[in-house]
Formats: sequence, structure tokens, C-alpha cells
Amino acid sequence: MTAVQEDSGTVRSAEQGREERPEIARARKQRRRRRLSKNWSLFLLFAGPNILLILAFIYYPLISNMYYSTLDWRLGSSTATPVGLDNYVQFFTSESGLEVWRVTGIFTAGAVLGSMILGLLIALVLNKKIPGRTVARTAVFSPYVLSGVGVALVWNFIFDPTLGALSHILGWFGIESPQWYLDEDWALLMVIIVYVWKNLGYCAVVFLAGLQSIPKELIEAATIDRAGPVRRFFSVTLPLLTPTVFFLFVTNIIFSMTNAFDVLRTMTPTGHGSNTIIFEIYLQSFGAYQRAGYSAAIAVVLFFTLFIITAIQMRYVERKVHYQ
Repeated sequence: MTAVQEDSGTVRSAEQGREERPEIARARKQRRRRRLSKNWSLFLLFAGPNILLILAFIYYPLISNMYYSTLDWRLGSSTATPVGLDNYVQFFTSESGLEVWRVTGIFTAGAVLGSMILGLLIALVLNKKIPGRTVARTAVFSPYVLSGVGVALVWNFIFDPTLGALSHILGWFGIESPQWYLDEDWALLMVIIVYVWKNLGYCAVVFLAGLQSIPKELIEAATIDRAGPVRRFFSVTLPLLTPTVFFLFVTNIIFSMTNAFDVLRTMTPTGHGSNTIIFEIYLQSFGAYQRAGYSAAIAVVLFFTLFIITAIQMRYVERKVHYQ
């Protein structure tokens, strides 16, 4: 009799447990829902303002600019005529558009290669134990933090064909100063020189950080194996610097196509010989042309150009990067 009562009690307990399980599951779902709601509330509290700022000042202007690029609109005019993709067709087919691509390619190649090669050479020197290297590192990096307008104004005095310091130095050797501001080719070379001088300190500091991260044991092992300085550089140092080279290559291309406006505008206000794509955007919109719609189309082209270049670099160039 007792065994039967115990069995019946066990059955009733099991049935009660089965009855309570839906309630327990419902309570768990409610707790999970409250926890998720709390997490989303905290996320919106901390990230919401940043998201709103990004939407308001990045994505909204980007989308608006794409719309403006389909208009024939003069800056300040109250009317605009939809033209579809005519602005893009004109930019890619006109002689002025092709000239912008030519100048942009030359300027970008000269600025990127010049900054990286000279920056690497300076970093190799500053990585050695020489007297005053701390002061030298500061002096090399300081032009990078200076105002581009200020740097350009100083270099304007240096390149002045009549009163500039460079013209006097060339005169000592019987060389006539080039017409830096009148000849398009010399004007482009001038702004490349100034841009490289301003930005090579950034490359030098980044390269210096990369050099100091290379294990000294590898250099010492290569020295023991009787590898000379040149062989050590190309067989040990340079392969281990490829992450740094890749980073600088990507950032310098982006910087040279977007951040050189202050130097270009100050040294060549009319864009004579230096109308890179970022400068052409300004000249078409705020210059004598006042073509805001055409300028917006060039800005969209610049955006997708940088996107494609970066994607190609990340997809193919990074394969040759050797990480430790």
C-alpha cells in the first residue's frame, strides 16, 4: 500500500512539473526579452548620438551629393535641370577631364613614392645610435603637423623666380630659375616637392616604428651568416617591413588624393598645372565656372575611385605582406 502511494505521489509530482514547465519557459523568455531590451537601450544610449552624427554629416551629404551630380546646377541658382549621367560622361570624355586624370596620376605617384622612399631612408638613419637622434626625429616629423597653408606660403618665397632663395642658389651655379608658376610642368613638380617635404616625416616615423619592431636576433643571425648591410636589408628588414609598407601605401594614396588641397590652393590658386581631382572639385564649384552639379559628379567619381583602389590593394597587394 505504501509503495502504491509513493508511486502515485511521484506521478503527481511529475505531472505538476510538466504543468510548471510552460510557465518557467515563459518566465525565461520574458527575462531574456528584458535583458535584450536593456542591452539595446544601453547601445542606443551610448552609440545613438554617434550614429546620428555619422548619418547627418557623412551619409546624408554623400547621398545628397549623388543626387546633385545628376543636375545641371549653378552654385547659388534657385533652379536646376536634371541631366542624368551627362556630367559623368563629360568628365570621362572631355579633354579637361582627361587632363585632370593625368595630373592626378602624376601627382599621386610622385607624392606617394617620394614620401615613402625618402621616409624609409631617413628612418634607417634615425634607427641607428647617433648623437642627437631624438632632436632629429622631432625635426623630421614637425613639418607634418604644420599647417599646409603656412608651409605653402613659406615655400612660395623659396620658389619665387626673382627673389626666392632657390633662384639665388641656382644663380651661384649659373643656372636660371625655372618659371615655377607659369610653366605647367614646373608647377606640378613644385607642388609635389612641397607635399613630399611636408609628409615624409609621417612616413619616416611609421617606418621607424616598424624597424624597431623587428627582432634584433634576426639581424644578428644574418650578420653572423656574413650577410652585408644591403643583403640584410633586402633579405631580412624589407620583408618584415611589408605590413608597414602596405599600410603607408594605402594611406598615402588616400591622403595624396584628398588632403593636398591646402598646398595646391595656396601655391597655385588657379590650378595652373596642378588641377588634381580634389582641386578640380573646388575649381568647378567655387571657381569661375560655378558648376556645382558637375563638381558633385567629380566628387562621386573620387569617392568610388578611392573605394576601388583600396579594395584592390586589400584584395591583391596584401597577399605579399609578411606578418610575423
